[in-house]
Formats: sequence, structure tokens, C-alpha cells
Amino acid sequence: MLEQTEFIRNAWYVAAWDHELQAGKPLARTLLGEHVVLYRDSAGKPVALEDRCCHRAAPLSLGRVEGDCIRCMYHGLKFDANGRCVEIPAQAHVPPQAVVRAFEVCEQDHFVWIWMGEREGAHASRPPAIPWQSDAGWRWKPGYMHYRANIQLITDNLLDLSHLSYVHLATLGTPQTAQTQPEYREIEGGVEITRWDIGSAPTPLHAKAGMRGMVDRWLVFRWYPPGTFLLDAGSCPTGTGAPQGVRQDGIQFRNTSIQTPETAHTTHYFWTHARDFRLDDAALTDEIQAQMAAAFEEDRVVIEAQQEVLRTRAPGPIVGIAADAGPRMARRLIELRLAQDSAAEFA
Repeated sequence: MLEQTEFIRNAWYVAAWDHELQAGKPLARTLLGEHVVLYRDSAGKPVALEDRCCHRAAPLSLGRVEGDCIRCMYHGLKFDANGRCVEIPAQAHVPPQAVVRAFEVCEQDHFVWIWMGEREGAHASRPPAIPWQSDAGWRWKPGYMHYRANIQLITDNLLDLSHLSYVHLATLGTPQTAQTQPEYREIEGGVEITRWDIGSAPTPLHAKAGMRGMVDRWLVFRWYPPGTFLLDAGSCPTGTGAPQGVRQDGIQFRNTSIQTPETAHTTHYFWTHARDFRLDDAALTDEIQAQMAAAFEEDRVVIEAQQEVLRTRAPGPIVGIAADAGPRMARRLIELRLAQDSAAEFA
């Protein structure tokens, strides 16, 4: 199957950027097919609840934040951060069954993360660290896209970078990219893919950042299920030692691309493209942001068209090629995590 029909539940997903969650303003978001309301309590800590009042099913996202609680603005039931109803107007007794589901949430590296499985499972793990999003030595801007496509199609795209030579020739790729042989290896909890373009022209983005002449360019992609991609990328003048780890004559980027399923056929896409040079150049920050947004739009057009073919046409043969190695490794890890979820639920 090309599409992912089940989702890993016992995992951290990005629910929102931190700036999206403003004091006193509930935020409605659909995650893994579930309707969730997010808000900040009186201390500024994020809270996530089922977006459905247990009385008459009105969305709590239309409600009012009151201190650590949120009040349904249909009949006035008030719920605390654990989903318990703590007040019903003109009624002294609150039925114990008057609850809504609460989700474990945390804030890290400017993301609001949510655990969609049982809350107890979240206590044994933390979201993946993204240090450049909290380090003053890097510059970046937050990005978001909405895909009308299954998360697996996006995962496949990111784990097979040979498409850079065709989809992104005007932005991120060069003709040589698809001709280079990447290295694949399993790392703890994920997959790592390394690709070198030795002695190639700089990509349009790297040329805008100041690279001239022939360069040695690297792409080191780490993917962790269910949908976190962390990219170490850059280029140096050819022959200055980049493959041996000497990078002072070049430029470096760190890309974050995180996908959270909205439904089986729509996906939230959160991203940044950070750099560690020309930190005071705000115009360059804006230019890189625009260039990356254009590149991700190139992806979105292709992937949404692919989704439409899968949705509207009769199934046909799917032929594998060597460049599918990364997506195949990811699918095995997804299947393993889904089996672990099933075993935990059965237990």
C-alpha cells in the first residue's frame, strides 16, 4: 500500500507552533482524525482537550478560557486541564461521568507537542530535540503548509531525494543530484540517509547564499517515526575538505520538516530552514524562507496530484526502484511501531 491507513498513537506529534497558541484564545485543530482544542492555562502552559463538550457536543474551541479551565459557551459547563467538569451552572452536583478526554502536551523548541495515545505512555519519552530552533547562533522563521495528501506520500518524498533533480531544479536541486548514490543506515529509532554531490554547481539556494564556482554539497537526512525529518545540509568549495568534516569555508543549513496527520488524506506540515551565517541579514532570512516555501510548494503540487490519482483511478502495478530504499526502511519502522501500539492496547 502506498498510503498509511493506520497511525501510530503512542508518539509525540507537533500540534502547533508556540506562537499559534495565544493567551485566552482556544485553538481548534484536527490531529489523527481527532478534534482537539488547545489553550494556555494561567501559567502559560499548553493544555489539550477533546474538542467536544460532553453535554450537547458543542465545540469547546468556541468556548472561553478561564484561568486554568475552559468553559463551554453553550450551556456553561467548565472543564479543567485534566478534562474534568468542575462546574455546571445552577447545579451543585457534577456527575463523575462529565469528562472530556485530555491529552499530554509539552512545549519544546518552539513547538507545542501532543501525545495522541494514552497519557501514561508520554512520561517515558520526550519529543525529538531540535537544538538549532533554540540556539541564538542560528536564524530561521517558522513555516507551515497544509497538504491534501496522506502522510506516507510526504514521507516517501522526503526520504528519496533523487526527486530534487526534477521537482526542484529551479530551487534546491541540480542535474547531478539524482545521479549520486546515497548511503542508507538505520540509527537508533530512525533512518539516516547521506548524499554527497562532489564537484557540482551550487544549487540556486546556495548560490543566493553566496557560493560561487564548483562545490562539494552534502545532505544528511535523519528521519524518526512518526514524522520528524531533520536535515544537515550545506556546501563548501570543492577540494577544501568538506567530506572530511572541514566546513569553515562553506555554508551550513539545518532543516526541520515535521508532519502530523490531520486525517487519512490531509496532513499538517511544519517546517524551518535555519542557517548559521550572516545572522544579522534579515533580508536573507526572508529570501531563504521564500525560496524554501516555493520548493515545498513544488512538492505539494506533485504529491497532491499523486493523491488524486490514487483516489480516483483503479489500482495499478507499483514497481520498486533502487531509490526506494529509504522509504522502504521507514515503512518497516512504521509497521514495527504500529505493532507495538497494538500490543500495548491489547495488554
